[in-house]
Amino acid sequence: MDMAELKQFIFFDFEMKCDDRGMAYENMEAIRLGAVKYDLQTRRITSFDRFIQPATRDPLSPFCKNLTGIDDRDLETADPFPVVYSEFLFWTGGVKKSRFFSWSKSDLSRLKIDSHLHGLPAVTLEKIEKRYVDFQDIFSKGVSKVNLSVENALAIYGAAFEGEAHHPMYDSYNTLRVFLRYYSEPVTSDIEMARAFILNGEEIELATINERIKEVLTADIAELTDNLHFAYRMTNVKKLLKKVSKTVGKYDNILINRSGIFTEDILHLVHQLNAFNKNLLESFQEHLECSSRIMIIDDYSETTLKNLK
Repeated sequence: MDMAELKQFIFFDFEMKCDDRGMAYENMEAIRLGAVKYDLQTRRITSFDRFIQPATRDPLSPFCKNLTGIDDRDLETADPFPVVYSEFLFWTGGVKKSRFFSWSKSDLSRLKIDSHLHGLPAVTLEKIEKRYVDFQDIFSKGVSKVNLSVENALAIYGAAFEGEAHHPMYDSYNTLRVFLRYYSEPVTSDIEMARAFILNGEEIELATINERIKEVLTADIAELTDNLHFAYRMTNVKKLLKKVSKTVGKYDNILINRSGIFTEDILHLVHQLNAFNKNLLESFQEHLECSSRIMIIDDYSETTLKNLK
C-alpha cells in the first residue's frame, strides 16, 4: 500500500457466541462489533459499537452472557451482520486510506467467516486483509515473547485497562493504547523484550542492562563454542542447527534496537552470531547437495564463533 494514502488506523474487535462446553469456531457467530479510528494527522479518536443479530437464533449460553455482558434482548432488535458490516465500512470513511489492527488474528478470521456465511462480496474483504496487522503477534515477537492479554500488555507500561472488559469497543481502544505506548516508549519496550527473551524475566535496570545482556550472551556463545566439533554426521547436524538457531532467535530483537539503548559491542556480537549461523546453514546446504554423510565445520565458521568468546 502507498504510505502516502495512509490517513488512519482502525482497531476492531468482535464478541462472539460462545459456550464453556465447547463450540466449533465456525459456529461462533459475531454478536457485537466494536472499533476505534485513530486519525494520523489530528490524533482524534472516534468509536463504533454495534450489536449483531446472528443468523442462528439459539439463545446465548449462560457462560456467554456472563462473559460478554450481552443478553438475548440486546440481539433481538439488532441488525444482521451484512447491515452492521456495511455501517462499519461507511464509518471507516475509506478502506484504501486505512490500516486495520486487532489483538489476535481471530478477529480477521471472524470477519471472513461471517462475510462468507452471508454471501458478501470478497473484494472489499480482500482489501482489508491486505491492510491488516495482527498487533498481538507483533507485540509478542517484539516485546513479551508470549501472547498477553491487552490488560497485561498495558501493565508493562504502567497503564491500566480503561472501560468495560469484554466490550469490543473498549478492547479496541485499549489495543490502540498498547500500540501507541509500544511506539512512543521504545526504551520500556526494549527493556521488557530483554527481560522476556534473554534474561528469563529477571528485573533489570537501564543502567545495567547491557552489562547483564553481555554476560548472558557471552555464556551462550561459550556453550556453543565448547560443544562445537570439527565434523558431524549429517544425521546429527540438524540438532546443531536447531540449537544455534534458537540462540540466534534469543537475540534477534537486539539488532532492531528501536530505543538505541544497546551498545555497539553487543550489537557486534549479535551480528557475528548471525554470521556464524548463516555460514553454518550455507555449509549444511552445500554438503546436502553433494550427498555428503559427514559435514566439516569450515575454518571461517569456527573462527567466527571462537572470536566471540
